[in-house]
Amino acid sequence: MFHVILYQPEIPPNTGNAIRLCANSGATLHLIEPLGFSIDEKAVRRAGMDYAELAVVRTWVSLESCFDAMKFDRYFAISTRGTTRYDTVAYRAGDAFLFGPETRGLPQAVLDACPPEHRLRIPMRASNRSLNLSNSVAVTVYEAWRQRDFA
Repeated sequence: MFHVILYQPEIPPNTGNAIRLCANSGATLHLIEPLGFSIDEKAVRRAGMDYAELAVVRTWVSLESCFDAMKFDRYFAISTRGTTRYDTVAYRAGDAFLFGPETRGLPQAVLDACPPEHRLRIPMRASNRSLNLSNSVAVTVYEAWRQRDFA
């Protein structure tokens, strides 16, 4: 239904939460290397990523290789520097959501490559730190899925 793309994720429990969310929502998770952690079986279990067997998880050597292979009709970059509120978009099956690494967000060049109207932001109070990565994934995926009547 939807695709979640984590660009160079750094914190294993955030990725574990995203895996669990994807397993429960039917979204496919794409992990863009380099990863800030190991995804061997022991590390996966320790980080709470043991839902990986229930979700479709793919790892890519680069964002370009993911985009070239998947040929998404539309993708949205979610960032505090986004210009469009995430809840104003009419989502479609197959949409992809791109999230940056926890400590630095998406690189400006990656954000600039995304059409301005596809650079999404999640509202939050001024002067606060951004939402946790896995919370941002959950907010976005569930809004898109809600619009599709949780089909």
